[in-house]
Amino acid sequence: QVQLVESGWRLVQAGDSLRLSCAASVRTLSSYAMGWFRQAPGKEREFVAAIAWVGGSTGYADYVKGRFTISRDNAKNTVYLQMNSLKPEDTAVYYCAARNRALRPWQVPTDDYDYWGQGTQVTVSS
Repeated sequence: QVQLVESGWRLVQAGDSLRLSCAASVRTLSSYAMGWFRQAPGKEREFVAAIAWVGGSTGYADYVKGRFTISRDNAKNTVYLQMNSLKPEDTAVYYCAARNRALRPWQVPTDDYDYWGQGTQVTVSS
């Protein structure tokens, strides 16, 4: 089993930038596509961004295009989510997830991801 460990709770102001990290333990993430999801209180978990297991192709939800960037460093066994121009509506718990050998992980249903991180609380104040 792959264990995913995310960075801790963050409090920022609107317009700020933040980078979330997700480090894999037990085994390497080199054979996995990676995704980021978020869930606000009282709402369903929603897709944010994903990167293919090979080739570096990425996909994003419409509401974060141009603001968020997903990247990976297989040598460090870590995936990142760079978040710029943060808005109060970005406030949520952010989860990283792994999906084995997905070329277009932005098209993979949430329930088909194999492993999940513990979640990182991101709060954006006005």
